[in-house]
Amino acid sequence: MPCPALPDGFDFTDPDLLHHRVPLPEFAACRRAEPVRWIAQPDNLAGFRDEGYWAVTRHADVRYVSTHPEIFSSNVNTAIIRFNEHIERDAIDAQRLILLNMDPPEHTRVRRIVQRGFTPRAIRALEERLRTRARAIVAGARARTGPFDFVTEVACELPLQAIAELIGVPQDDRAKIFEWSNRMIAYDDPEYAVTEEVGRESAVELIAYAMNMAADRKQCPARDIVSTLVAAEDEGNLGPDEFGFFVLMLAVAGNETTRNAITHGMHAFLTHPGQWELYKRERPATAAEEIVRWATPVVSFQRTATQDTELGGRRIREGDRVGLFYSSANHDPEVFPDPDVFDITRDPNPHLGFGGGGPHYCLGKSLAVLEIDLIFDAIADAMPGLRLVGDPRRLRSAWINGVKKLRVEA
Repeated sequence: MPCPALPDGFDFTDPDLLHHRVPLPEFAACRRAEPVRWIAQPDNLAGFRDEGYWAVTRHADVRYVSTHPEIFSSNVNTAIIRFNEHIERDAIDAQRLILLNMDPPEHTRVRRIVQRGFTPRAIRALEERLRTRARAIVAGARARTGPFDFVTEVACELPLQAIAELIGVPQDDRAKIFEWSNRMIAYDDPEYAVTEEVGRESAVELIAYAMNMAADRKQCPARDIVSTLVAAEDEGNLGPDEFGFFVLMLAVAGNETTRNAITHGMHAFLTHPGQWELYKRERPATAAEEIVRWATPVVSFQRTATQDTELGGRRIREGDRVGLFYSSANHDPEVFPDPDVFDITRDPNPHLGFGGGGPHYCLGKSLAVLEIDLIFDAIADAMPGLRLVGDPRRLRSAWINGVKKLRVEA
């Protein structure tokens, strides 16, 4: 039956909507009445010459689409569900070179190479250095007098420093990565006054930076992950351009998402003081997973049907875009008891905050969980009495659950 709770013209990817809130009530209504719903859009509104997309809101359906790349492609229209309406098609097609937007078998080849940097051994090797950095970040924030912005002073720092540690970016260059990644995703937010052209220029600058790094390592290999990925001259390594696009993906997938998970997690703790007291007292190993479920930094990605098929009782045509709404799946009561409750002891917690499984399951999950654990351990030790000073200022975006500022005081 059609979902009666959604007015005509309602669009889950409307950046004005996500600027104010994640539409959890509307997601719930769709899960109950119309879990796969057609969302009409004016031609080219999202940068695609079509009439809209299918919104997939149930946990089981999101997992199904995610694990069947032969039916639902990331490559045809990329995984980004809404671009600016002024984007040119060749700019969309250029993003197919990013791992996020590849399909097997090319995706399989590239992922097999880059996952060398995310082995359990590689992550363990980073742990003590990142623990030291987390404590230093929090100590620096603690030393400030008066209120400060949690996003810039705490949340963004450890993900940036982790990327720098992982691929050997000098720490002095981390601000460049931060600025480039912000510009690439901020085209929907007028506060940043970033155009699609500026976003593309930032992507080009970041890719060029990474390609130069790769070229340097090919000339003079070092004991770092860049050398491991690019230095050898066989088919098991990345070319400089492939490495450039890999770093671009890290800048968004490894920086923006973890930063927003940490920010939403801090806000959740400070608005659920019982959970913050529990965390400070017990430091449960389940906390990071619940923070990611609660935050779900990526509200949605998309796939494109490669053939006529059926999903949730609806006929999907070849070429139709299909939106995977992770924020909805992570509040599905068929999977999560009391899904609207923030519970850091939740176990099991089969959330889809790292993707719905399948070939695009988050490569850096272990690193993200480690960063979240380390930063909240440091905050609980050094700033146990942290308090909110104001409401979060949200990013205007079509697909990211982002926070630009969160004022707090120690």
